[in-house]
Amino acid sequence: MANFDNICAAAISVLQTEDARGKAEQARIVAAAWRSDTVPFQFDLTPPERPARPAKPELLDPSKMPNRGKAGNDINRRALLHAIAHIELNAIDLAFDMIARFGGMMPRRFTDDWISVGEDEARHFTLLTGRLKSMQTLYGDMPAHDGLWQSAMDTAHALPARLAIVPMVLEAKGLDVTPRMITQFKQAGDPDSVRVLEVIYKEEVKHVAIGTRWFKYLAEKSEQNAEAWFHELVETFFKGKIKGPFNHEARERAGLGISFYGPMALAAKDQ
Repeated sequence: MANFDNICAAAISVLQTEDARGKAEQARIVAAAWRSDTVPFQFDLTPPERPARPAKPELLDPSKMPNRGKAGNDINRRALLHAIAHIELNAIDLAFDMIARFGGMMPRRFTDDWISVGEDEARHFTLLTGRLKSMQTLYGDMPAHDGLWQSAMDTAHALPARLAIVPMVLEAKGLDVTPRMITQFKQAGDPDSVRVLEVIYKEEVKHVAIGTRWFKYLAEKSEQNAEAWFHELVETFFKGKIKGPFNHEARERAGLGISFYGPMALAAKDQ
C-alpha cells in the first residue's frame, strides 16, 4: 500500500504523473490508499496550474482539430475512441485537481465522491486504450485539443464555477452525445467498442449527479437560487452556447433538470 503524507499530496501525485497509463494507475493507487483510511484528511499544498502530460498527443486549438465524422469506418471509429480517451485522461486530472484545490474547504464526503470519480475515469481511460490497442492504435497517435483543461484553468479560483462548467455543462454534454455514438458503433458492427461506451455512459450519469449535488449544496449554503446562479456562472465562464439536442432523461437522473439548461438553450437559439 502506498504511503502519502495526506490526501492533498496524494491527489497532486496523480496530477504530476506524466505517463498516461501511469496516471491512470496512480489514480487507482490513491483511491485504494484513501479507502484504506490511512491517508490523513489534510491540505497543505497548491496543485499545479497544469497537470503533467505525455509528449503525445499533439494538442491543437479546438478549431483546428480534424473532423472525425461518424463511426462508419475503421479510421473514424479509432479517431472517436481516441478523442474520448483524451477526454477521460483530462477527467482523471480534473477529479484529482478538484480534491487538491477545493477539498480542504468542503466536507470529507466531497473528497470521497471525487476519489470515486477519479477512479472511474482511470478505468474508462484504460478500457478505451485497451480497445484502441486492439485496433492497432495507441493513445497519442492522433492529435487532441486542450479545451477541457482551459476550462479548469478558467475556474481554478472558484468551486461553484468549476462545478457549473465541468460536470454540469461539459460532462452533461457527454450524456447527450454518447447514446448516439453507441448507436453508430452498433450500426458499424463494433460490439467491443459498444460495451466500453455503455460502461462509460452509465458511470458518467453518476459523475454529473455528483457535480450537480455539490453545486446545489453550495447554492443552499450561500442562500443562492441554484438555477439562477448556474445561469450567471455559465454566462461568465463558459465559452460557447448550451445547445441541444438534450438527453433529458439522463440529465434528470443526474439531478440536472431542464430548469438549469433549458432557459440558456432557448436564449442561444434566439441569437
